[in-house]
Amino acid sequence: MDSFNREWQRWFPEDKDKEEKTPSRHGRMVGRVIIAVAGLVVLFILVNAVKGFYTEWLWFSSQGYGSVFTTILKTRLLVFFVAAIIFCLLFLANLILAARLVPQSGVRFWPWAIVSRLQRVIRWNVILGTAFLSLIFGLVAQGNWQVILRFFNGQPFGIADPVFHNEIGFYVFSLPFLQLLKGWFMGALIVILIGTVAMYLLAYGAQRLKLDFSRPVLVHIGGLVIAILGLFAWGYWLGIWELVYSGHGVISGASYADMHARLPAQWILLAVVVILMGVVLFSVFRRKLRWPLYGIGAWIVAAIIIGGIFPALMQRFQVQPNELVRETPYIEYNIQFTREAFALDRIEEQSFPAEPSPTAQDIAQNEVTINNIRLWDHRPLKDTYNQIQSIRLYYDFHDVDVDRYVIDGEYRQVMLSARELSAEKLAGEAQTWVNRKLQFTHGYGVVLSPVNEVSTQGLPNLLLKDIPPVGVFDIERPQIYFGEKTSDYVIVKTDTQEFDYPSGDANVYGRYEGEGGVSLDGFFRRLFYAWEFGDLNILISGELNPESRVLYYRSIQERVNHLAPFLKLDSDPYLVVIDGRLFWIQDTYTTTDRYPYSEPIGGGLNYIRNSVKAVIDAYEGSVTFYVTDPEDALIRTYQAIFPDLFVSAEQMPDSLRVHLRYPEDMFNIQASVYRSYHMRDARVFYNKEDLWAVPREVYAGNEQAVEPYYVIMRLPDEEKEEFLLMLPFTPVNKNNTIGWLAARCDGEYYGKLLAYNFPKDRLVYGPSQIENRIGQDTVITEQLALWGRGGSRVIRGNLLLIPLGKSAVLYVEPVFLQAETGGLPELKRVIVVAGEQIAMEPTLMESIMAIFGDEAPPVEPVPEPLAPEEPTEPEEPVEPEDLVSAEIAELIERARQHYDRAQENLKAGDWAGFGREWDAMEEVLDRLAELAAGE
Repeated sequence: MDSFNREWQRWFPEDKDKEEKTPSRHGRMVGRVIIAVAGLVVLFILVNAVKGFYTEWLWFSSQGYGSVFTTILKTRLLVFFVAAIIFCLLFLANLILAARLVPQSGVRFWPWAIVSRLQRVIRWNVILGTAFLSLIFGLVAQGNWQVILRFFNGQPFGIADPVFHNEIGFYVFSLPFLQLLKGWFMGALIVILIGTVAMYLLAYGAQRLKLDFSRPVLVHIGGLVIAILGLFAWGYWLGIWELVYSGHGVISGASYADMHARLPAQWILLAVVVILMGVVLFSVFRRKLRWPLYGIGAWIVAAIIIGGIFPALMQRFQVQPNELVRETPYIEYNIQFTREAFALDRIEEQSFPAEPSPTAQDIAQNEVTINNIRLWDHRPLKDTYNQIQSIRLYYDFHDVDVDRYVIDGEYRQVMLSARELSAEKLAGEAQTWVNRKLQFTHGYGVVLSPVNEVSTQGLPNLLLKDIPPVGVFDIERPQIYFGEKTSDYVIVKTDTQEFDYPSGDANVYGRYEGEGGVSLDGFFRRLFYAWEFGDLNILISGELNPESRVLYYRSIQERVNHLAPFLKLDSDPYLVVIDGRLFWIQDTYTTTDRYPYSEPIGGGLNYIRNSVKAVIDAYEGSVTFYVTDPEDALIRTYQAIFPDLFVSAEQMPDSLRVHLRYPEDMFNIQASVYRSYHMRDARVFYNKEDLWAVPREVYAGNEQAVEPYYVIMRLPDEEKEEFLLMLPFTPVNKNNTIGWLAARCDGEYYGKLLAYNFPKDRLVYGPSQIENRIGQDTVITEQLALWGRGGSRVIRGNLLLIPLGKSAVLYVEPVFLQAETGGLPELKRVIVVAGEQIAMEPTLMESIMAIFGDEAPPVEPVPEPLAPEEPTEPEEPVEPEDLVSAEIAELIERARQHYDRAQENLKAGDWAGFGREWDAMEEVLDRLAELAAGE
């Protein structure tokens, strides 16, 4: 500021005869008050920032991830101060230089009082303006801390782009950083140029000088203009690499017109800007100020013609008449890199015969699959859980998850839900601070039921239920302090006992015994958290003691996102029961929109990996990040940035590993892209000859897209059943099924993707066609209409396509009945469709029996010769024809006996016994066929 004062004195010479005037007492008082208020505001801002940093550090440290917080904090502070200081130095240096380059008139035009006041105003405006702008540019820079850290720690993808042959990491990590630098400096220099010109205008105007800038002034302004033009030239150079994201062609990525028109245009425009920089430099020294204007006009014209019109003309007259020929190599690049970016290149494709109808033998050979068909839909089941198991008004079931467990030695698919606390549902008079923050702190227990079992009342068969939980698992820690609904903070280990669970007319109280949360020991910690949460009670309550701990960020997704804000989260965290404890598994993704030649989906995302599984203890709140895809370059980059955050999936306990699911959001994205990118031939892709679509179904009277669903089934050519996520497909604008995509979830096969393609020369009914057939069945529609007229709401659940064995497909749809007002959803019927046959019965087994109970035996026998019977010595000669007739009669009787026993086993649900009797009957019928042929 001394430089400004000296230059100001030079602009306005001091009058030696001026009267010395001292500020009045009132003026001094006002100035002091303003300074004091400004100081208090700054102090408040600083203390508030320190408070935020301190509480955040305490929370991260309580999780064991203090290094994550310090890495982020140090990076953001360093970037902020470096950027702010650079801008401040550049801004002030140019203003001081401008002040010095202004010529001195030597004439005083203004009274000294005005000059003095104007001097103070300008000085403070410069100070405050510089501080404010430095703050803005510092905040902008530190807001991009992830881009900066990824640039300095980027790991290679191990593949190069097909046109410029740069490693993919250059586009994902380096190019965004270079664009950030260009944009930041461009903005800074433009602001500096505006401030510098304003300073010159002010100085010239204050001295009433003719607005005819001297050569030094022009050199100064011209230098800034040249620097800005240099950044534009750099932008054109960076724009060359940005062509790999172009959307001008038939695909995403550089197209024929991009490589043959826009690429040369970028180089030409770069040269134009460099020439313009020379014109500006030349005009400064020659004082030909019109030349830069002409140059800028020429630049704009070149940008329009060379950068816009020329590529458009090439696209119209060279590309479009021969588009397939011109674009074929670029379409191939797009197919290859899109499949790699979305991991579609890992899909193993197979043929699936899809016979017209399954047989009774298919049913018998897939007993585990049949016994695990999901009849319960998560939406009515959640309502049912809330009505029969919420126990108290303040408990709530937020979501129902699908998983699998070994129960009594059987591999079972189940549905389960956490009983979470909804403190907002407490009675109005109970909505006190003590109740909501100290006493009602956690949910309790879990409900679990098989996906296919129904009681005689149409309700789920609960294998884990009630409070305390009883059932197939012993749960030592049923308390749920961290869940999907736990959005408020609570304080534990206080002098107020926590409500644990209701027991009859009384309540059971307990105390938190974990180590989760942040200690509130000490006055300053309580003060800071009272300030953080805006809650004075934390500071003044007598119920808190040195052992008290505050639990916050208790929502699963909020907790994970706060620890790792660079990971995208799956929308459905799910609960698992392991070794008597409750855990949440949150799938997370590494994503980018910078993968070259990959087709972007909604939001611009064009690369995704499910690289991390976050596991959260529902009692302690501890979070562990397991890396499940170490080949992903993005997660390796984040591991380099935060080495203490992640652990290898090899350290995951086996009891947890068996509950990993392929995430639905990831599967949905892959399925959406695969609908087009299963076509790998450029010609077929260009003509859209084989586009697929997600089929439609009817749910609760409304048509909707079929959602991916988990099943337990045996894949073709596999020996045992496994847990899968699957989704069928139909051709675009057609309703027949064309195939299905499956993601394996068990053991060493976790994450493997399989696509089964149906024959294209035969009709395989699709879900919407099956829905139409159900709607056209008079028996079914009359029954559903009768229930609807009786004041009940009929809910047709999800229609599931169930592949059986190597070639058969079975459709199953549950039907729920619910009273119009507050009724309990009950599963009343199960619709089964097999080929041309439809049945609707109270249970799945009855519907299957209605279709397969009277079916003729299979036509492909497995022959096994019967031992010849020893004939008894006849009293009279017996003709051979008589012997054959007697054997035929005996065989017919034996076949009937085996058939009857098979039907009894089928009714009892004994599929193994049914299979044995059916095979025995086949042997007898084979013998009959031999005798008939011989006869």
